[in-house]
Amino acid sequence: MENLIVFAILMALGYGVGSYREKKHYEDIRRREKQTLHVPMMNFGAKQPLPQAQDSALFVGSVVITSDYFKNFSASLRNLVGGRVTVYETLIDRGRREATLRMKEQAIAWGATEILNVRLENSSISGQNRGKGQVAIEIIAYGTAVR
Repeated sequence: MENLIVFAILMALGYGVGSYREKKHYEDIRRREKQTLHVPMMNFGAKQPLPQAQDSALFVGSVVITSDYFKNFSASLRNLVGGRVTVYETLIDRGRREATLRMKEQAIAWGATEILNVRLENSSISGQNRGKGQVAIEIIAYGTAVR
């Protein structure tokens, strides 16, 4: 019975702290996205003319985000019945937005007026016990900034 109580306390603590930190991260992301709206990001095809630029540089933003124990537990339960694993969808959304912001902030500090052909790459990171532990993802955003 003690183990069940400890487990329930840890799950509640994981849910509370994880939800609070995720909420704060989203607030920070939204604030920073508003600050960087003046620099557009555009993708061009192979046959489209590129905008005139006096200088260009490649910028990269990367982030590693891990899930909390509550998300791991609820995702495990979702695996039993199938369906969307929404707890991991927010993890990927936060990672993509954070990596893009980091790239964009570096380009703005350089003096970029726009960022071209932005790409996102992601990879899963796990410890020695693959599939039995903390879920972590690395997301990299890269693009060519022009000024």
